[in-house]
Amino acid sequence: MIKRIDFAINDHVGLLAIPELVKKCQNNEYISVMRKYEALASGKLIDDKSEATGDTLYLGSKKSDIYFCIYNKEVEQAQKGVTLNAEQRPIKTRFEVRLFNERAILAVEDFLSHRNLENTVFGIIQRYVRFVDKRTGKARNQWPLNKRWAQFCGKNRAPVQLTLAPELPNVNRQRAWIQTQVAPTLKALFNIDGYQGTLETMQDIKNAKLSPQQEAMIREQTVGVDYLVEQLG
Repeated sequence: MIKRIDFAINDHVGLLAIPELVKKCQNNEYISVMRKYEALASGKLIDDKSEATGDTLYLGSKKSDIYFCIYNKEVEQAQKGVTLNAEQRPIKTRFEVRLFNERAILAVEDFLSHRNLENTVFGIIQRYVRFVDKRTGKARNQWPLNKRWAQFCGKNRAPVQLTLAPELPNVNRQRAWIQTQVAPTLKALFNIDGYQGTLETMQDIKNAKLSPQQEAMIREQTVGVDYLVEQLG
């Protein structure tokens, strides 16, 4: 069971200017299903003056199963004394997609189904948030996408919705999940059964209770459903 997974995108050229994104949130130039944002600034006091040393923007509630964190990675590395060699490019800003529980599982399933991590991560971002430029006289949902944000997100990436609504399981996703998470354990258990002369693992499979969604998936993908049920029963 996956409890949490984070995806990190490193911005080496400064496309994500945090103060600019914060200002857009304040001006309502931020369209999202997420209803909350939080902007934090860190610094140190010198002669009663504040010297800014970093900025962080949270999109979404940190108590929810999905939220985004954008922060100044360059400042963080400088504070930690991290030195880069001549071949390394400094990371100016880092965008983190933080997922928990079922949403984390759905993200992994999408990646295993398509084997394209970039499309999965940016698909999630595009589904849940976009920054736009205000246009007087136009409805907010018709405001054009901010050019810097569009450059960051790239083109031709389909949104990925991490919905928790019941839906028919995707066969390819189920097989990918089996291959990476279940098959190695089953292989070990079958080897143990073979050595001990038992059929416990096969019996567990025969006695497994199918969910309504799994039964619907069988009906959709097979013709001889009654025969299959008979064989497993």
